[in-house]
Amino acid sequence: MRPHVDQRQAQVLALVRARGSVRVADLAQELGVSPVTLRRDIEAMAARGEIHRMHGVISRVETVWPGGASAAGDLASVPVAASAGAEGLVIGMVVPTTEYYYADVVRGAREVVEARGARLTVGLTRYLPGEDRTQANRLLSTGADGLLLTPNWDAGSPGPGEGAWTAELPVPTVLVERWAPPGHPAAALDRVASDHAHGAATAVQHLVERGHRRIALASRATPTTPRLRAGYEAAVAALGLEPAPPWPAAGPGPLSDADLFARTLDYLCEAVTAGGVSAALIHSDTDAIMLIPRLQARGVRVPEDLAVITYDDEVAGLADVPLSAVAPAKREVGARAAGLLLDRLTAPVAGDGDSAGAGAGAGPRQHVELLPRLTIRS
Repeated sequence: MRPHVDQRQAQVLALVRARGSVRVADLAQELGVSPVTLRRDIEAMAARGEIHRMHGVISRVETVWPGGASAAGDLASVPVAASAGAEGLVIGMVVPTTEYYYADVVRGAREVVEARGARLTVGLTRYLPGEDRTQANRLLSTGADGLLLTPNWDAGSPGPGEGAWTAELPVPTVLVERWAPPGHPAAALDRVASDHAHGAATAVQHLVERGHRRIALASRATPTTPRLRAGYEAAVAALGLEPAPPWPAAGPGPLSDADLFARTLDYLCEAVTAGGVSAALIHSDTDAIMLIPRLQARGVRVPEDLAVITYDDEVAGLADVPLSAVAPAKREVGARAAGLLLDRLTAPVAGDGDSAGAGAGAGPRQHVELLPRLTIRS
């Protein structure tokens, strides 16, 4: 990084810490830089967890104190052990990216790690095949005492013969936003994840309360999709709803992003005009924001003909008409995972002979699922 960039970002950080929060437009004018340049700095600083950004305002990241309190009560629900005992430990974290969804996951982990006197180092995979194992080994070679790991599992859980290496790592390991089925070696690891199935079911239940009886799910293939579909289908069955029209066959060969988007648009138009669908859960926010004007251009009014709830709630509130959305507890997932790993590293080893993950202190391993929250916007 060039020296003047370092200096500018240090000045931004100092101003935010001094004032608590500041509007980006005001800050650009005060520093005499273009909004584009400042936004680039802010994106880099937010990815490192130095500041928090939302809707044109940046604010300082509050410290989480032992006992769970924070200077602004931001993560008060996330426990931090009163006797931290983690000074000098290094936590390695392997994630696909520090942008979008995982920015908050990393931020939550970093706040808890630093509050307990440890240090967080991050390895990025960009979803490249095999890169998760490469990054885990790299972090171990540079001295990581434990790992927070989000493997590149397409369905959120490993396929047959995939991912056994995660259970053979020589340090305590916590899976983050990933699941392993019973019987898989990684199923014995600690894990902290969002209960996406519950989030999807919550959206369906809300739409039913608004009078909708035929509800569609539109989600591209992501690690989140299988859980969303499971929750959606369970809710449709439990509430006795009429099933939405099935998706048409995809045809031979992989589809491009443009083809997938066009397929989703065609499906929703047909589902509303001929299939009796009056509401949809769309994953993700960005897809929903792009789909809605195209639906309207083809005669499908939102929300009159199609009520929409999005999943992720990263940018749903920024749509022309702010969208109701289900928000996974991303920041809390990172915080809980980091706290659990630090507890493993600082607690005495029970000596029970269970070898799945070294240093198995702090009692039985845990599978923690945090419930997403539905935000209703008019």
